[in-house]
Amino acid sequence: MKNKAGEKIKEKEARTMLLQGDEAVVEGGLVAGASFFAGYPITPASEIAEGFAEKLPALGGKFIQMEDEIASMGCVIGASLAGEKAITATSGPGFSLKQENLGLGIMVEAPCVVVNVQRVGPSTGLPTSPSQGDVMQARWGTHGDHPIIALSPSTVKETIDLTIESFNMAEKYRIPVILLLDEIVGHMREKVRIPSPEEVEIVERKRPRLEDREEFYPYLETEDHIPPMPDYGQGFRYHSTGLFHDKTGFPRGKTEDARRLMDRLMAKIDENLDDIILLEDDLKGDEEIVVLSYGSTARSAISAVVRARQEGLKAGWVKLKTVWPFAEDFVADLADRVQEIIVPELNRGQLIGEVEKAACGRARISGIHRYDGTIIPPAEILAKIKEVG
Repeated sequence: MKNKAGEKIKEKEARTMLLQGDEAVVEGGLVAGASFFAGYPITPASEIAEGFAEKLPALGGKFIQMEDEIASMGCVIGASLAGEKAITATSGPGFSLKQENLGLGIMVEAPCVVVNVQRVGPSTGLPTSPSQGDVMQARWGTHGDHPIIALSPSTVKETIDLTIESFNMAEKYRIPVILLLDEIVGHMREKVRIPSPEEVEIVERKRPRLEDREEFYPYLETEDHIPPMPDYGQGFRYHSTGLFHDKTGFPRGKTEDARRLMDRLMAKIDENLDDIILLEDDLKGDEEIVVLSYGSTARSAISAVVRARQEGLKAGWVKLKTVWPFAEDFVADLADRVQEIIVPELNRGQLIGEVEKAACGRARISGIHRYDGTIIPPAEILAKIKEVG
């Protein structure tokens, strides 16, 4: 592996370490080939910036602390267009600031990873307490219709795996990918094995052939809806703009260009849902009640279901690793087979609305909501299972 300057980046061997979730983002990013980080410190995500600041320069990569989160998002987009695998990390207030340039990244189709270690909001809220309050913001935070991918780990090991997956999806689909941790996952420590790059699939963006420079269109409509992406400076005519544009990258102010571009941006996600939507479940086929969760709350949900089964209750669990796009078809099918779906969340109820919409009245939907900076313990979920069972 080499960086943009052609300097050799050291290959990493597999290691076993005791890591925080934030530190796992760094290790997973390095395995995936991250070569650029721009960001601004913020609790509870600062350890990610600190880790990349220490490790990237030693491996031939680049770290830069920008003046604010808006600038850091713009810097990451620029690095991506120049050919780097780029990442930034923040929390609630900083995530809000990144939204303007996140929309630009979507429009110019710049692959990058945006990590949001969620804390209680709005505003400065509770900076050191856990929350899952940014779920809908991850989907709709930037203005206008737009595609997005958001992944959510529940363990430190999953944080490594989903960081790698975030880079892979970003490169494969030419899109910013959001990695939604929460403070619990970001700051817990677990013993994990960090794979070597040779042990995992590493996806690189689709690039055009150098000999095709004279006939190159940066936003050409292709069969898979994902145009080849050269690096800035390779001699390709390449124009990027936040305005709706045609295949040349230049805006013409035509309504048909807007419709065609938006349809293509959405299609590259909508036509690959089977590849993008990741989830894990423990369903035996006779469940009456299923707990559907994501992030740190999944840890309590799984523990509660195990106890419920020990008491003879027909319960199962589903853990969403991909939050957006939402696993609508899976939940619709699940609603045909169970009586009740319980959705625990560290917010006032955000993803539960998507569950209700997908279930379409075929199963009862109930929620457990905490938004005071404390976790949902297994006992509370178990009590809910007994209540509705």
